[in-house]
Amino acid sequence: MLEVREARYFIAVAEELNFGRAADRLQMSQPPLSSAVKAIEKRLGVLLLNRTTRHVVLTSAGTVFLDRCRRVVAAAEDAESAARLAAEGQVGELRIGAVTTAFTRVLPRALAAHARTHPGVDVTVREVDTHFGSELLQRREIDIAIVRHGPARPWLRHVTLTEEPFVLAAPQGWTLPTGLRSDLGRAADLPWVWIPRSGTPDYHDQVAACCRGAGFTPRAAHLAQSISSQLAMVAAGLGVALVPASSAAAQDGITTVRVRSPLSIAMSALCRTDADLLVGAFIDALVGASR
Repeated sequence: MLEVREARYFIAVAEELNFGRAADRLQMSQPPLSSAVKAIEKRLGVLLLNRTTRHVVLTSAGTVFLDRCRRVVAAAEDAESAARLAAEGQVGELRIGAVTTAFTRVLPRALAAHARTHPGVDVTVREVDTHFGSELLQRREIDIAIVRHGPARPWLRHVTLTEEPFVLAAPQGWTLPTGLRSDLGRAADLPWVWIPRSGTPDYHDQVAACCRGAGFTPRAAHLAQSISSQLAMVAAGLGVALVPASSAAAQDGITTVRVRSPLSIAMSALCRTDADLLVGAFIDALVGASR
């Protein structure tokens, strides 16, 4: 099989049509260059050059071989360049998983900024639930997870993008108890749309603790599997829910009440601690987009 080094040797000889000049061009002595070309011919069983004491001329086979040698060298140089660019985070494939609300502001801005500075990176995006993001990262099915609340893992890097308060979301047109803004406990008798703990333990525990702090345990009349489905059920008139403010803003058919509560939630970018520059560059774009 032809080596890249041999292809470069033959190209120099074929273009110079003189072993001495070709050797000078390659910064080597003439005897090993001549031996290398003869070894190629012997291996192929084909005469590539007609040699006389005064001239070197390509045979028809040599002309075809020269074209292929140039392709071999070009492919090798392209491979080297691609490897360098990939190591620098300039080319490659980036797989992102994101919760629904990331698509309203942070992610679109990051995608646009990243595309301007890294046009050679192919980015694919999928919607994921918060609890599923770290699992996909662990299985290396995605490179970055943009989620509402991520578990602490020694192999995970967390970068906080935004932090926001919760609001009480209710169906549009409902008459709500007075005083909700200052006392969440006034919502104790309302039907609630709830996300079970099995779905998102951290998120569930935060909301449950907030309600207990207001002196009640919500009546979980309806169950949802995600914040987006929870809000859709609120809009359908089934009950109320405590949700992040930006999530509620993206949903039609609801009204919100900013309640006095210590509850807030962060949107974070998660990646593996062994992530490369390709991932790091997009994390930087996310941080810039969240400002």
